[in-house]
Amino acid sequence: MVNDPYRKLAVHYDRFVGPFTHALRHIGMEMVPVKPGMKVLEVGCGTGTNLVSYRQAGCPVYGIDLSPSMVEIARAKLGEGVDIQLGDASSIPYQGDFFDLVIAMFSFHEMPAEVRPLVMGEMIRVTKQGGRILVTDFHPGPIRFPMGWIYKAIILFIERAAGREHFSNYRDFLSQKGLPGLVETQKLIVERRKIVSGGNIALFLLTRT
Repeated sequence: MVNDPYRKLAVHYDRFVGPFTHALRHIGMEMVPVKPGMKVLEVGCGTGTNLVSYRQAGCPVYGIDLSPSMVEIARAKLGEGVDIQLGDASSIPYQGDFFDLVIAMFSFHEMPAEVRPLVMGEMIRVTKQGGRILVTDFHPGPIRFPMGWIYKAIILFIERAAGREHFSNYRDFLSQKGLPGLVETQKLIVERRKIVSGGNIALFLLTRT
C-alpha cells in the first residue's frame, strides 16, 4: 500500500490552501504568458487547481503526483483528455524535450535533500529547448518586518502541523538556500524571479542553458 500523507487532507485541500495559492498562480501566469496549444506539465500537481487555469487557456495539460488521493481529485476535476500520472517525479514518464512549460508549486520543500536535484534534472530533461520552468516555493529571506514575520509564523505553524518528516525537509530546504541553492546545482538560467509575502516565497522563471 502506498503511504499517502494527504489521504485525509485531500478533500479539504482546495478549501484551505486554494485561496492562498490563487494570487501566486496569477503572478506565475503573468511571468509566463499563456499561449493556446503550449504543453504544460505540473510536478506535484496536487488536486489539479493550477492546471485548470492552463486548460481553460487552451493548453494541453499533464500532471504527476505521489499522492493517490490528490491524483484522484485532480482527475475528477480536470475530466477527460488530461493525463494525470500517479508517480515519482524523480523519474518523469514523458519523453525528453516535450513540454513548453513545466511548473512546480511548493513541491521541492517537501522532498528529501537527495531527491530535489533528481526531480529538477527530470524537469529540465522533459522541457523543450527554449521552453521554461516556473518554480514557486518558500524562500530563506531576508524576511521583511513586520508582515514578513507574521507570514513566517503562519508558515512555521503549517509546516510543523504537516508532520516531523515534512518539517525536517522544509528546514533543510531553507538551510540549503531554497530555490537559489537548488538552481546553483543545475544547468539553468534565471530569466526572472519575484519574491513575495514579505520575503517568504519565491517564484523563479528558469530556462535551460
